[in-house]
Amino acid sequence: MTLAEKKTEFEKSRKTSETVLLSFRGVDGFDVYNCSVPFMWEGQRFMYGRVEKRGEWARSWVRLFRESGKDEFTLVNGSMIYQLEDPFVSKIGKEIVMGGTHVRYSRNKLDTYYGYFYRGENLEDMRYFTTGPDEMKDIRLLELPQGIGILTRPRSREIEERYGSLSMIGFAIISNLDELDAEVIANARLIPDLFGRGEWGGCNQCYLLDSGYIGIIGHKSYQKPASDGSVLVYVNVAFVFDSAANRILDEKILATRSCYPPAPAKTPALVDCTFSSGIVMRNDGKADLYSGLGDIAEGRMVIDYPFAGYGQIVQRG
Repeated sequence: MTLAEKKTEFEKSRKTSETVLLSFRGVDGFDVYNCSVPFMWEGQRFMYGRVEKRGEWARSWVRLFRESGKDEFTLVNGSMIYQLEDPFVSKIGKEIVMGGTHVRYSRNKLDTYYGYFYRGENLEDMRYFTTGPDEMKDIRLLELPQGIGILTRPRSREIEERYGSLSMIGFAIISNLDELDAEVIANARLIPDLFGRGEWGGCNQCYLLDSGYIGIIGHKSYQKPASDGSVLVYVNVAFVFDSAANRILDEKILATRSCYPPAPAKTPALVDCTFSSGIVMRNDGKADLYSGLGDIAEGRMVIDYPFAGYGQIVQRG
């Protein structure tokens, strides 16, 4: 079954509960979207957000926001400004690692893009420490008992010719953050049977489960023809990954754009776009799923625990 067919079946039977748009203070005139998952640091909840004007593209910054109310985040004044897109965070040892996509221009034209990575024990003093391969987004890290896991997302003509999909996801393990570089990321072992012909996607947030498996919140995508051009369809998904066997044990759609409250899209091509941020567990056993919407907003909705039957998330302080 194609992703388009799975999406149709999902939307026929979906049940949506408590779905809202987040509000962001301190950035009037800018949209905030494709955020990191909210995270706790020194007793407070923060979120990194992609900040950009509605009429601009590939001219965004990543800024730090502090939770200031229910579904409300306020800019941390004086915090560092990163020339990045689509941030993520991971806790590795005593450090926070923050990464995102840096877009490079040459002669006023898009030249390439790659992941930038920052680390530190103080959110006000994060230092850059490495760069990913050219033209690779959605590189994610998680701490494992045996080291640091890396989830990658190669996308190239070679990938399409060999596998049929427009991207793949790879996995590698390193001993410590000092080993993270473009070569290690580029040589990650590819995970089979994730994407159909013409589809692409990636990991957005990864979680170690107490079973030893890895729970992944990600996105899967395809292009849909429309009367005024094509629409880029992105859906929120979850995977359970057995890294020892290099196989996916479970996969499901978590939400589509229609699950969230109405909001404009940056362009007509993005009206059906949900770019996952990740999940935060709730006291009732369910999870809050966070997602960018149409490249202009960030949403939250309540979902059932997506890794049921495969272990619980190992919580880290």
